[in-house]
Amino acid sequence: METDIRSFMSGPRIAPPVPLGSYPPSDVTFLLKDLSDVSLELGTAEREKAIQSGVSYSEMLPVEYQPTEQYIRLFRETLEESAAKVALAVAVVSERIVASRGTEGTVLVSLARAGTPVGVLIRRYIAETYGTELPHYSVSIIRGKGLDINAIRYILQQRGTDAKLQFVDGWTGKGAITRVLSESCADFYSKYGIRLSDDLAVLADPGHCSGTFGTREDYLIPSACLNSTVSGLLSRTVQRDDLTGPEDFHGAKFYKEWLDNDYSNVFIDAITPYFTSVREVAVAAAEEMQASPPDITWRGMNDIESLQAHFGIDNINLIKPGVGETTRVLLRRVPWKIIVDTKDNPNLRHILLLAAERNVPVEEYPGLAYSCCGIIKPLKGGETA
Repeated sequence: METDIRSFMSGPRIAPPVPLGSYPPSDVTFLLKDLSDVSLELGTAEREKAIQSGVSYSEMLPVEYQPTEQYIRLFRETLEESAAKVALAVAVVSERIVASRGTEGTVLVSLARAGTPVGVLIRRYIAETYGTELPHYSVSIIRGKGLDINAIRYILQQRGTDAKLQFVDGWTGKGAITRVLSESCADFYSKYGIRLSDDLAVLADPGHCSGTFGTREDYLIPSACLNSTVSGLLSRTVQRDDLTGPEDFHGAKFYKEWLDNDYSNVFIDAITPYFTSVREVAVAAAEEMQASPPDITWRGMNDIESLQAHFGIDNINLIKPGVGETTRVLLRRVPWKIIVDTKDNPNLRHILLLAAERNVPVEEYPGLAYSCCGIIKPLKGGETA
């Protein structure tokens, strides 16, 4: 393994990243290849057909949803109402990271794109509270393809193989990305002899599949609903052999043309003023979790299997659990129906609004671990997602 490590560190240097995104450069470095000039978007129906016929979702992009004025108004109202709650979750997960890893040598690695705003907030909290400016990178991870290994190589070449990488995402659903991360870290160790922690820190863990989280309540994290316009104006990540070479990072588009409608920093600036006021409660919660680590039960996955049986869904990938994933179904996919624990759940106002806009039926299914789940419409002929 020592030969592998030396080869890894002395091998070709990965080219430095190009500036991307609408966050201040001090907040995050995107390790992504700029594909802004490439036409990658497909209409919802065409993209759904391709995905369910076996094409990786990472080889194309959805047409970005441009929210209506009513939806933007709801986003602003929800952000105002939930800012303190989000700040508390950020503070708790940040305190958990510091307690587990310390700040010396720790590097935040957010998973683009849902993890990026959370990584920015964690970095800001730790800087404000502990006076330490942690490096923060945003990298691609793709179901079926794994972590962007060139991005990880770049980080370790910059920070050293003893750097303590803390992976960050927005929330958990079925835990698919949690599994992909674990598999990628295991593969990385087998190839290079460098052990990466597969601990995934998330703001919300309704799926009960992470040990480092801010809350397990399934509520609207405002960064889940506006896609690129609250995530640094970056698209979802893309990996296609004709676009990203063997020494390239995975790619993404930077939608500069939407700078006038960008809420990325609005979101961050709404949360950070609450850090001081929530810290005492956050420290107590983090200490309690440190003393008695929460169980990882995968309860959410059990609920998904129950829904699968109840509705006769052949392919479990067509069920997307949690407020964040249900939002994505309504914005990007062809939804069949939305399942909610109760329509009176105050966390579901934007879900109900989007469902009404798209004429998608909403059904109650009491007792879910999640506030809601989105079910994608199966295509005829038995294709799978």
